[in-house]
Amino acid sequence: MELLDMMLNRRSVREYTGDHIPGDKLEMILQAGLAAPSGRGRQPWEFIVVQTRDALKKLSECRDGSAKMLEHADCAIVVIADELEQDVWTEDCSIAMAYMHLMADSLGIGSCWIQGRLRQAPDGRSTEEYVRECLGFPKTYRLEAILSLGIPKKHPVKHHTDQLPMEKVHLERF
Repeated sequence: MELLDMMLNRRSVREYTGDHIPGDKLEMILQAGLAAPSGRGRQPWEFIVVQTRDALKKLSECRDGSAKMLEHADCAIVVIADELEQDVWTEDCSIAMAYMHLMADSLGIGSCWIQGRLRQAPDGRSTEEYVRECLGFPKTYRLEAILSLGIPKKHPVKHHTDQLPMEKVHLERF
């Protein structure tokens, strides 16, 4: 599969069968994230893998309506970074998330990006505060996002190049 085909095929998957993700596939997804480029090669991210049903259920309440798929996911990867280590930690974490998203899809694993930074939990706290309480990461570490993972019930139809908004491409000047 060519890279562009992989990118067009990758879609957010929010419904999972409940089947277990094989350990070797989860390891490959994590390796893809760890292989992502970062500013000045600092790799400020840390990944917290969450697999217990109770923890996934609790994490499913971290955002107003947008994280419910975690309750039925096989696991989640919480992506955080030490903001004191890198000024562009959000960009670095986003690249790692994108790499893991693509790797998951290439392995037949469904995934969905759940934005955490600048989002709010139903109880009024920030999503970051909620997730920090659940997982115990230090205050200098900031939450970027959570990647839900599971065996997809169905895979959404892939995008096609003729659907891409080419009008957003400007040559030489806006």
